[in-house]
Amino acid sequence: MRTLDGRYQLEQRIGVGGMSEVWRAHDRVLDRPVAVKLISPGPDGQHDTVDRIRTEARNAARLVHPNVASVHDFGTCSTLPGHRLPYIVMELAEGETLAVHLRSGPLDWRISVRVCAEVAAALAAAHTSGIVHRDVKPANVMLTPAGVKVLDFGIATPTGARDPMPDGMVVGTPAYLAPEQLDGAPATPAADMYALGVLLYYCLTSRLPYRAGSPVELLGARRSRPPEPLPEIDGLPPEVAELCRSCLADDPARRPTSLVAALLLAEAVDARVYVPMALPTPRRPAPTSPWTERAATDATEAMSLVDGPGEG
Repeated sequence: MRTLDGRYQLEQRIGVGGMSEVWRAHDRVLDRPVAVKLISPGPDGQHDTVDRIRTEARNAARLVHPNVASVHDFGTCSTLPGHRLPYIVMELAEGETLAVHLRSGPLDWRISVRVCAEVAAALAAAHTSGIVHRDVKPANVMLTPAGVKVLDFGIATPTGARDPMPDGMVVGTPAYLAPEQLDGAPATPAADMYALGVLLYYCLTSRLPYRAGSPVELLGARRSRPPEPLPEIDGLPPEVAELCRSCLADDPARRPTSLVAALLLAEAVDARVYVPMALPTPRRPAPTSPWTERAATDATEAMSLVDGPGEG
């Protein structure tokens, strides 16, 4: 088994993205399981990759919240001579991702609302600290017996900071990018709120608010027509449907804050029924669609808007 810096023993690869891979590992110093994210070199071997990832790790390490998977450490390891590969050591959240649960269809609306309430609470903690997640999606939401954990603040950025990626490249997952991100604007908390709206919509319906058969068609649909309204869902409070609609607003100023969303969603579910975070979760039949889970969960951490998004 490979060991990083004589401390982190890599045991099993548990995730692969467009620019990284995540391993289950063992911290030999503190004798505990951890997750280690190995980051690949940036486009054209960017020399600032290590410094950039170190800064992002420091930003994420400031977050202490029960719904946030904590960042424990940062380091580099040798690859080719003269090359150092950055890695981030994170809390290992035990459970299954929301992406796995959504493969069988939409969640019961009460579970959907509670999950998104806890995601919004995690975002509120980040936004209060001046941090934008930039990649809120089902694959980055872990359902554990104790509740939700939002994963992968590894590409998080200070609010309003310009992306260091080359022109024509953006960071994130196409289906969850806010309109202003597609135009290359700096990420703000409002961008996370757009992603939360897509997440809530997907949890409730098992499809995206845009119909498309490929990433290129998706981007075209995003630019040419508004998101489809939520269908009628028996028992869903109207204020939740309105929150979803407002999160998907083209104008960032019209989207609610993460704190408002967290409070509204929590009140909506608590006022009607208490749903413990137990697995498995109740479901409704899944609709058929050619563009559902793949678009919603594939990790595409860097994509070109000129050549079309890659498929991680």
